[in-house]
Formats: sequence, structure tokens, C-alpha cells
Amino acid sequence: MERLRNLPQGLAQPADPVLANDYDSFAEAYSAENENSPVNAYYERPAMLALAGDVAGRRVLDAGCGSGPLSAALRDRGAIVTGIDASAGMLALARRRLGDDVPLHVVDLKDPLPFDGEAFDDVVGSLVLHYLEDGGPTLAELRRVIRPGGRLIASVDHPFVAYTLPDPRPDYFVTTSYTFDWTFNGRPAPMRFWRKPLHAMTDAFTEAGFRLSAISEPQPDPAARELFPDDFHALSTQPCFLFFVLDVPPSAASTGE
Repeated sequence: MERLRNLPQGLAQPADPVLANDYDSFAEAYSAENENSPVNAYYERPAMLALAGDVAGRRVLDAGCGSGPLSAALRDRGAIVTGIDASAGMLALARRRLGDDVPLHVVDLKDPLPFDGEAFDDVVGSLVLHYLEDGGPTLAELRRVIRPGGRLIASVDHPFVAYTLPDPRPDYFVTTSYTFDWTFNGRPAPMRFWRKPLHAMTDAFTEAGFRLSAISEPQPDPAARELFPDDFHALSTQPCFLFFVLDVPPSAASTGE
């Protein structure tokens, strides 16, 4: 799910992990702020679309689609999109945006996916994997539904940034959770994510059967320079998110082996 967030220096604040990540409780406010925020609209989404490239005619699963801005952009580029999200409230907003031509399903990524094997050419996971303490089962399911030769394109909190958050600062090599509050209309929204060292991420991808094709640390859209000069400078000089392109190797049959 794409999300609005402060830049690194303003992130860590107290939160109740029991009540965390309740997107249904702030779906409207979140979606409104996410729509044109520098971090999402001028940094994360353009980077995901650039990595996806030409998607015309490709079957794409938007895993954690939220209110659907990335799904809409992929559909407008000719992709055949399906969206899933754990929040019914966010999917209601996605339905309002996308109409009836994009199938949407309430699905928690911790659970098995309701799709046949090799149902998709690509899966996009925009800022979702860091919600999972153990991403292994989820990655295995994503691998199952991608055809040989397909791709998983994912963005996550940059592990170097997550490590710098003082709460207190953790052992970098240990998977730990961190909690903080987003604020919408003066009301806190508790959030909880998991930080992992880079090698743990890449090992999990490999163990799930993916082949690492690219790691990206992109620059923001140049249009943000005039619209958000302070944010543009921060996004241009500090890591924020980390992006992966992960290939599903072609089957032995398709390569003639």
C-alpha cells in the first residue's frame, strides 16, 4: 500500500502496536494526502512506473493497492490490472477511482492468494513488504502467481534509513519492529513496520525463487523541484525508499533445456 510519510528526520514517534496499521480508520484522509504528496506522487510512484516500463497488455497484480493510484496509472498504460489490499475502506476508495474494469479483492498478504498459479505477468508491491515480520510465505505466494519470465517490482523503507530511527537504535543485523504516529486532521494514526538488513531482504527473495535483476535508489521527479523545493532537496540527497526488480526465471521447458 502506498502511503504518505514524513521524510526520515520526522518519522519516529510513539505508537501503540496493538492498534497499529488500521487503514480503515483513516482511509479518506490518507488517500487525500497521498494523492499529491512529494514522497508518493513525485518520488515513489514515478519510480515504480519507470521500473515497470512498458506494461501494455501485461496482467499486473497490484499487491497492497490502497486507494488505487498506482493501479490507475498502470491501467492507463495498457496493463490488465487486479488489485488486492487488506483494508476494505481503502478498496472502497479504489473502486470509486477505478470503476468496475479493475477486479479488487480484500486480501491480507499474510494469507494465501486467491489466484491460480502463473496468473500474472507482473506483481507490483508498493511499500508493503515492510509490514511483514516474516515475508517468506508472502514472497512464496507472489512467486507462485507470477508466470516464468515475469517480475516482482517492489519498494520498501530503505534499511539504512530505518536503522537510524532512535527508539533506541537497534542492532542493524536483527529484524526489529518500529512504531510511530502519522497525524491526520490532528488525530494520530499508529503505525508499525519491520526493519531488516539488506542481506535479509535479498536472501528472502532468492529463497522464494526470484532472481534479483535491479536495485534502485531513484531521484524524485524533476517537477517536484519547484512545487516542493525543501522536500525535493531532501529526497535528492537522502535515501528514503529502496526499489527492487525481481525476475522469475524462465522454466526449463521454455528455454529448451
